[in-house]
Amino acid sequence: MSKLFYVIGASGAGKDTLINYARKQINGSENVVFAHRYITRPPFSGNENHVSLTNEEFALRSKAGMFALNWGSHDKYYGIGQEINSWLNKGFNVVVNGSREYLPVAQRLYPDLKVVLITASPEIIASRLAVRGREDAEEIAKRIARTAELNTNLENCIEIQNNGAVEIAGTELVNLISVTEKQLA
Repeated sequence: MSKLFYVIGASGAGKDTLINYARKQINGSENVVFAHRYITRPPFSGNENHVSLTNEEFALRSKAGMFALNWGSHDKYYGIGQEINSWLNKGFNVVVNGSREYLPVAQRLYPDLKVVLITASPEIIASRLAVRGREDAEEIAKRIARTAELNTNLENCIEIQNNGAVEIAGTELVNLISVTEKQLA
């Protein structure tokens, strides 16, 4: 039976990096597909392979029911297309890059989803965010505080620590999303 893997974590924890690693490792050799997010931000910004939409395009698609999941965060809108339902019905494990704040809604819509929380130490997150260069030191400190707050209310998550080499946490993610239903029970 197929599973929906909802990958969450703070900015700088390495979600995009680990998802990209898993996608390259699996590369069609497993019964796993990776959903692209539809985001109201420019293409090629960040490390995520996403579909860029204007606010107007996003609103139209949302109103037309084209998203299985959608939310707003940091002045952007994010959506996961209805195609995930077709993939799940065809027996594929589906991996989505989700939102911690939207998790309760996602769990209500997909009660059997598997939540994968990517974490890293505050020092590593701060370092990664500084290298990214989109926030100043004060904004990074706010993100770190928000991370601690959002991560405290999470239950029944499968946690993957991403403090070291990408291959370590990446292999853990690959092993998790490639498992059979019996192994997940």
